[in-house]
Amino acid sequence: MDSWVIRTTTRDVDDESIMRRGNIYQLANGYMGYRGTLDEYGTAQCVGITLAGLYDRVGSAWREPVNAPNGGYTALSVDGVDLTTLDEANAVAHEQSVNMAEAVFERRTRFVVGGHTIVLHTSRFLSADERHLGVVRVSITSDADTTLQVCTGIDGRIWDINGPHLPQLTAETRDGALLVHGCTQENQKRVAVVECVEAPFTDVKIETEAPSALRVVSLPMAAGETVTFTKYFAVVTENDASADDVIGHALAVVEQAHRDGYDACRERHVAAWTQKWMRSDVVIEGDDEAQRALRYSIFQLLMAAPWPGSGLSIPARALSGQVYKGAVFWDTEMFMFPFFLHTHPEAATELLRYRVRTLDGARRKARTEGPGYRGAFYAWESQETGDDACSYFNVGDPTTGRDLRTHFRDKQVHISGDVAIAIWAHFRHTGDDSLLLEGGAEVILECARFYDSYAYFKRDKNRFEILDVIGPDEYHERVNNNAFTSQVARETILIALATVEHLSETHPAALEALLAKLDIAGELQGLAELARNLFVPEPHPETGVIEQFEGYFKLDETSIDALKERRVHPNEYLGAGQGLAVPTQIIKQADVVMMLNLFKDRYDDRVRRANWEFYEPRTEHGSSLSACAYAMVAAEFGNLDYAYRYFLKTAKIDLDGAYKVYAGTVFIGGSHPAANGGAWMTAVFGFGGVRTDGEGLHIRPRLYREWQRLAFSLCYRGDRFAVEITPTLVSITADSDNARFHEVDIAGQVRTCPPGTTVTVPLPEPQPL
Repeated sequence: MDSWVIRTTTRDVDDESIMRRGNIYQLANGYMGYRGTLDEYGTAQCVGITLAGLYDRVGSAWREPVNAPNGGYTALSVDGVDLTTLDEANAVAHEQSVNMAEAVFERRTRFVVGGHTIVLHTSRFLSADERHLGVVRVSITSDADTTLQVCTGIDGRIWDINGPHLPQLTAETRDGALLVHGCTQENQKRVAVVECVEAPFTDVKIETEAPSALRVVSLPMAAGETVTFTKYFAVVTENDASADDVIGHALAVVEQAHRDGYDACRERHVAAWTQKWMRSDVVIEGDDEAQRALRYSIFQLLMAAPWPGSGLSIPARALSGQVYKGAVFWDTEMFMFPFFLHTHPEAATELLRYRVRTLDGARRKARTEGPGYRGAFYAWESQETGDDACSYFNVGDPTTGRDLRTHFRDKQVHISGDVAIAIWAHFRHTGDDSLLLEGGAEVILECARFYDSYAYFKRDKNRFEILDVIGPDEYHERVNNNAFTSQVARETILIALATVEHLSETHPAALEALLAKLDIAGELQGLAELARNLFVPEPHPETGVIEQFEGYFKLDETSIDALKERRVHPNEYLGAGQGLAVPTQIIKQADVVMMLNLFKDRYDDRVRRANWEFYEPRTEHGSSLSACAYAMVAAEFGNLDYAYRYFLKTAKIDLDGAYKVYAGTVFIGGSHPAANGGAWMTAVFGFGGVRTDGEGLHIRPRLYREWQRLAFSLCYRGDRFAVEITPTLVSITADSDNARFHEVDIAGQVRTCPPGTTVTVPLPEPQPL
């Protein structure tokens, strides 16, 4: 098994397999994503070139990201037979793959028509060097004399979930290139796609009937001849250039690519990916399945990372399509951000700059969402402005067709704390307070202010409580004292107070200006009181189990299988007001276990094990975020078999297609970058035992028994390290360019690691559980 290549030799057999395969074989470069569909596919096969950060709304439908016209389109026909499907009548062999080392998609299909064979081989990439550029190389071979019809260019028939977002496309030629351009409906943002071709074509018919711009070629071929041509296409939007410059910018990109040629464009692209992998690859020896799945997870994260200076983040379905409205959720800070923080800290900073940039949207939500809310209430589904794209009726009932009232938008208040925790983790990990000074501290204080306005003081109990919320378990809405939410709220208050203390010592003038800007100095004492007296559910003194929320233990006990047997429809949503899970202890995803993972230092192994064993059989894992939390907590208390099981469930979710396609009537297919981040965290934090904080770098390995070697790179405090773990030793090598000596805690032994040196520590024999 090649751990760098994802490959299939089977055909697409139905719409669902085409949709899932489009996720698996997608490419992206942070600016746009190209679903892993075949060159000749169209709207029926869910082709999508999804643009990062450009949203549009049509009528009263959900806002969603815009899909661009497809500049990679090529379709063939021979002897009047369209080679556009993979049916057994003419497609006798097919293979498609993604080379993760180079981020290149390839397909090879052998068609038999009229007794002779046509082989189509294409490869494509979205440049990691020039964000607007896509390149496709097409090779066609015939075993007999024939005339092939080639149709290639820009397909303007766009697949939209809630479109059309580019309703009046114009198709034309410009300076020998094909051009399709138009404007979005809501904000009239211009989008342009330009394509040029390097080809041995002589007799070319140009068709510019909107919405597509195509070249149609009648191509005589001799037996054994191979014809090759290269397509360069560029996508540019008004987010990147003025309305008058969008077309010119796109033309300039393809003209430069055409001058440089295919080899140079690909060489620069591959070189950029080589650098990405040098900083982020994780090597697992002794387990090919785990290695391949983990590399795939890392690949998905690297593809989704926003370009520097873009002010963008990573949506919950990355750039795999318009699902989940292309919105940014808590998934980014809690599940993707740690990977970037430890491997590409500049990308981690970019993710947090998005939250700083959208602070005003969070303030608007606080003012409008509830009585007396203050500060920053971050959007559950955040788009370009930070205003909430989540609707109040967010799930459809498949049996009645009616929309169900959910409270994701107004009661998932932990999102603000998730943002604040990530910003503080960035400072603690990097030691760089620049982001705090450039808006991060303002975000933290405004998030703390929000919780201060949300908390309720119970006089009879002499404590503050966080009431009427939804925790990570979305099947139980409007609950009181959810342990995860309350812990996050308290942590946010403590972080706010620590931020003030840090700035008072290091940047007193900046602090004074910030406190005056927010008019918050008089609230700091109240925040300290809130932190001291905020109720957070504690482990039961005898069992160690933490009640997920007030009254949870009184709910009906049942099994997941028994609950699902009561469904009227297979896509029935189990939560909302009347869902089947609501009166039961069945939960959607890790909640208390998520808290134990996030706040590792607050709980001991007894509590971790007790809660893991209590909640695991009650967890449906209806979210891709769930399995990694169970994996990491299991690793913490030493159940490595279960940790490994949930690690594979997380890492292979897209490869196996093991995810829900619908929540009620809502289509939720797409890739799962949060699970990808969870897979990396499980490997490095769980089995690798890595922990970093303001006090130093700690490595306490818990290597899975089948693994002979685990190796990865880390960035800490601006310096880089290579870590290697085997069953008998740990070695850490400090990069020769590191700026300082570091003390590293390896398996309980503190060693100094100067730049350019390797420190090796033997491991004790593993003890049986």
